[in-house]
Amino acid sequence: MIDENKTTIFTLDRFEESKAVLIGEKEEIILPKKIIPKAIQEGDILHLTISSDEAETSKRESTAKELLNEILKGK
Repeated sequence: MIDENKTTIFTLDRFEESKAVLIGEKEEIILPKKIIPKAIQEGDILHLTISSDEAETSKRESTAKELLNEILKGK
C-alpha cells in the first residue's frame, strides 16, 4: 500500500486557554496549543500535513499483541 500525504492550509485564528483554533477554507480544527511552534502568532498561515506511517502502525500492533499474550498467559 502506498502512503499518501495530505497537506491543507490553515490560518491560526486564535488561542483559547490551552487550545489553538485553526480555520481552513471550509473547516475549523482545534489542536493543543503546546504542539504549535512558539513563534506562530494569530493570523499566521500554517500548513498541516497528515500522513500514515505503516511501519509504526505495524510495530504498535505487534507490541499490543505481545502485551495481550503476556496478560492472557498470566491468568
